[in-house]
Amino acid sequence: MNTLSASSLAFQPWQWLRRTTPGLALSTAVALTAISLAQLAWFTQHGLGALTLAIVLGLLLGNTVYPRWAHATTPGVALSKQQLLRTGIVLYGLRLTFQDIGQVGWAGVALDALVLASTFGLACLLGLRVFGLDKRTTLLIGAGSSICGAAAVLATAPVAKGRTQDVAVAIATVVVFGTVGTFLYPALYQWNAAHGWLPMDAQQYGLYVGATVHEVAQVVAAGAAVSPEATNTAVIAKMVRVMMLAPFLLLLSAALARSLCQEGTAAGDAAGISIPWFALGFVAVAGIHSLGILPDAVVRMGVELDNLLLAIAMAALGLTTHWQAVRAAGIKPLLLAAILFAWLLGAGGLLTYWLG
Repeated sequence: MNTLSASSLAFQPWQWLRRTTPGLALSTAVALTAISLAQLAWFTQHGLGALTLAIVLGLLLGNTVYPRWAHATTPGVALSKQQLLRTGIVLYGLRLTFQDIGQVGWAGVALDALVLASTFGLACLLGLRVFGLDKRTTLLIGAGSSICGAAAVLATAPVAKGRTQDVAVAIATVVVFGTVGTFLYPALYQWNAAHGWLPMDAQQYGLYVGATVHEVAQVVAAGAAVSPEATNTAVIAKMVRVMMLAPFLLLLSAALARSLCQEGTAAGDAAGISIPWFALGFVAVAGIHSLGILPDAVVRMGVELDNLLLAIAMAALGLTTHWQAVRAAGIKPLLLAAILFAWLLGAGGLLTYWLG
């Protein structure tokens, strides 16, 4: 018996590899296709990055041919949207440094913090009390709108215990309103310049875009439509906002644990603060990058690997999301996201005027 047990244990890694390879290969193929498409001029100009395209392609396959392959590919697809996702969030820290804070100043940091806190707080208030949405969907939509789009939704999902359909609904709202913002923000800047509603130069516009637009790719597109100066400021402001993802996840984890304990449920009695290790890893990687000890080639390779890992995770999410589940969520998530978008557009502009 002992000999058989030892033999079976020895073969487990190979068995695991055999089970996960088909799904991992499929998710990777979808991700690589999305990355290639994202480099085309039309997609770049419209702010459609690799993450957005990966989930769109995944959705198309997931609701057509994928069900025939699901039995053979499920383990690898699950690996892609769980472990690879968390690794991708850690490597996301290579995109920014603590020195970025100095480039936008404390006014920029305060702007990002106020936008994040007010938007997420509004999401919780409206989602739970007005629209009656479940907590998971509300938290994910709030995170996606207030921090950094799809990446924030994916990072928040393990903490909020979000289901696949919850994540898909939240990301769909980010894609819809983030894409609208890509066109609307530059138009508003030009209208404002023509009518003089608010005094706002290119740098202030960049702060406005970086603090309120959902996705990094959408921030780049909205900034580039005005000027290089606006783009640079927008990206830095956005990176500072992304940096707030880690403390946000820690605070959210603590708040959810406290909520469970106060409810007095059996699960709450045993609950503690579940610290998301990938959030700490994200901060650690950003800290190491801030020291300037990593060669540029290593940073570039790390960012490219991170792009791939996150795209694979998005592809896997799309593959396992069914339109029926998204439709079942109804119109309320879209209404919530629309109000949050209007809040970012209006209140974000006023806060930029006062603080920028």
